[in-house]
Amino acid sequence: MREIFCLNPISKLGTNLLTEAYTIVKEADKAEGILVRSAAMHEMELPQSLLAVARAGAGVNNIPLDKCAEQGIVVFNTPGANANGVKELALAGMLLAARDIVGGIEWCKSVKDDPAIAKTVEKGKKAFAGSELKGKKLGVIGLGAIGAEVANAAAALGMEVYGYDPYISVNAAWMLSRDVKHITSADTIYGECDYITVHVPLMEATKHMINQDTLAEMKEGVVLLNFARDLLVDDDALAAALEEGKVAAYVTDFPNPKVMQMKNVIAIPHLGASTEESEDNCAVMAVREMMDYLENGNIKNSVNYPACDMGPVKHTSRVCVLHRNVPNMIGQVTGVLAAAGMNISDMTNKSRDAYAYTMLDLDETVGEDVAEKLRAIEGVLRVRVI
Repeated sequence: MREIFCLNPISKLGTNLLTEAYTIVKEADKAEGILVRSAAMHEMELPQSLLAVARAGAGVNNIPLDKCAEQGIVVFNTPGANANGVKELALAGMLLAARDIVGGIEWCKSVKDDPAIAKTVEKGKKAFAGSELKGKKLGVIGLGAIGAEVANAAAALGMEVYGYDPYISVNAAWMLSRDVKHITSADTIYGECDYITVHVPLMEATKHMINQDTLAEMKEGVVLLNFARDLLVDDDALAAALEEGKVAAYVTDFPNPKVMQMKNVIAIPHLGASTEESEDNCAVMAVREMMDYLENGNIKNSVNYPACDMGPVKHTSRVCVLHRNVPNMIGQVTGVLAAAGMNISDMTNKSRDAYAYTMLDLDETVGEDVAEKLRAIEGVLRVRVI
């Protein structure tokens, strides 16, 4: 029986996919898999039994990726599962900034006791007049699952959309509307767009990508939207740009102490993926990824190991070796199997940065003695026999 531990409440649409070969436990001590949403795992002691962590969401900053990789624990996420929810909120953010809807709602509340409220509204509504999105230029930085959907939806609304992503995948490119202008430099977006929305992961290269220099390139009165990660924006530079009017409005899904003191900020309490549909989609994808790995050794949407898929196990044994990406590793692994008189029916090897993954199918039973010899190879982090 495979034990699965849920660090957060996980949608039953996901956990109901677990077969009778699995059981959800209340302690992680002997768990082979952990399902998590936003709970912090950095201080958590990871059990020796743990093989996989599946994040029901895209961001993995709550998970110690390097620590997991070093222990041969594969970490999965669910890119695209919450894309529609975030897209819809980003579109709502643009509308909120364009029409001062929030200000209008608050003003209506302030005159709620006025017996002549209908006349008062007609007189006062001019203070909240805004502009339409149609015809405005939108720059989308990052054309992954979410960014591409935002770009396509904005183009359908009649906006002139510019998209920038130097790492765009083939699949993402195919999903992009022909009305979206794919550009090769973010400078074009900074210099020409009325609205700019960022949809990139947080890493060292993207931290504070919206800063004093990039803000200086932007049009006067630009609207900036951030539904990706808080630290993509330099708060101090943003505060100065808002004060000067360089940025007309900042719409963010990440309130923090500094941002909440700035003027012309529309802050939303991290609601991007907070829809029933997004939570269901993320849970389903996370559970399926984890089950495929535990049962077949296949890796899809991992953030610390390479993608590798040999389909369902059809041979007597499948050997899965998680190891460092170093020379002669495959030779040593196959050498151990050859010395044991075993013939390899099929195999594949993939690498990703410092780590690699080798899968081998055999028509013979691989005993614990052979598995131990594989584990003894320098650079091998974990060996599984399925």
